[in-house]
Amino acid sequence: MPHTRVIEQLKENLQSAYRKSIDADGKLDELKKAGHVKFNTIFSQKEGFSASSNRFKPYVQELADELDKLPTDPDKLPAALATFVKKLATLIQTLQAFKEQAK
Repeated sequence: MPHTRVIEQLKENLQSAYRKSIDADGKLDELKKAGHVKFNTIFSQKEGFSASSNRFKPYVQELADELDKLPTDPDKLPAALATFVKKLATLIQTLQAFKEQAK
């Protein structure tokens, strides 16, 4: 498969996002206990996610499931990768912004 290295890199980025999501969800739990979490979802459907949660982990899980189901057809793979990378980038950027604002 010609995209093997790209997929491995995506797996590494997703693992990093998973670790960051655990920290972020812990911080969200603290904020909720303090009465500061007043939203229902982190991402809307316009960002491309099917999940609807006020925690990051379900979005990471959605991406992990999508990564496992990427098409092997060389004609369909580039479009699927483009969609996946866009969602992963949105997740990572949001996690980073949350981390910086939560300091």
